[in-house]
Amino acid sequence: MTASAQKPSRRRAFLRAFMSVPSAKIALAIFLALSGAAILAPWIAPQNPYDLATISIMDNLLAPGTESWEGYTHWLGTDGQGRDMLSAMLYGTRISLLVGLASGLIALTFGTLIGLIAAFRGGWLDTLLMRIVDLQLSFPTILVALVLLVILGRGVDKIILALVVVQWAYFARTVRGVALVEGARDYVEAARGLRLGTLRILFLHVLPNCLPTMLVVATMQMAMAISLEATLSFLGLGLPPTRPSLGLLIANGFDYLQSGRWWISVLPGLVLLILIMSVNVLGDRLRETLNPNLNR
Repeated sequence: MTASAQKPSRRRAFLRAFMSVPSAKIALAIFLALSGAAILAPWIAPQNPYDLATISIMDNLLAPGTESWEGYTHWLGTDGQGRDMLSAMLYGTRISLLVGLASGLIALTFGTLIGLIAAFRGGWLDTLLMRIVDLQLSFPTILVALVLLVILGRGVDKIILALVVVQWAYFARTVRGVALVEGARDYVEAARGLRLGTLRILFLHVLPNCLPTMLVVATMQMAMAISLEATLSFLGLGLPPTRPSLGLLIANGFDYLQSGRWWISVLPGLVLLILIMSVNVLGDRLRETLNPNLNR
């Protein structure tokens, strides 16, 4: 069997193993549904919650299923500013996914590069880089992100930058450990015996064997990034009030809970919980599929 024929069979075997657990199917379906709804938010949302011209303060604090002054039914109610909650949650989920994916990919790229350099150069450079990683990991994640956002200000790009700063060390330490194990294997010694360049060995031979572990860590860090963004927005250091995310929506409805207007906080909170749980379940199942020894 040729190598090209083996790859599809391996992919099919991986997909069969991954989807063999019902919880993985449910989590994947939920994640795809939320992602699709978030991507299509400008076309399927009844209202643009970021366009102040389309928001009427007369429609504020409407209960789910109540008609507005214009005769439109807000099926999930409105918040204190008159924003349609369904539309706000669609756009908020879009921001959460954007922040989680963007910060995860950038941190993965930078952390992988640092980890590979530390593993293959060794010596004082490895020691220096790992001490920087240890220093980074010694600080509470939320504290570092809070300080950075106080300095940088609000905005999606600022949040992504802050999350990259607090996440890259996890990738660097993980990749370094895997690269050290891979660097001691026979295929690396054979590649060195053939006088292949260090960069070629690093990126064409070692890096592909690190990808499974990196993928699992990236999935877990994505869930953490979504949760951290919501926490920062809840504390008022994420996005501006004119661009509400799920965390900011929860914060906006916090003061209304005792007055019975539960939908402003509870509904976006449920969406955030379901999104994070689906990503975590997918990450756990991915880890179990890529490491069969965990199932024994």
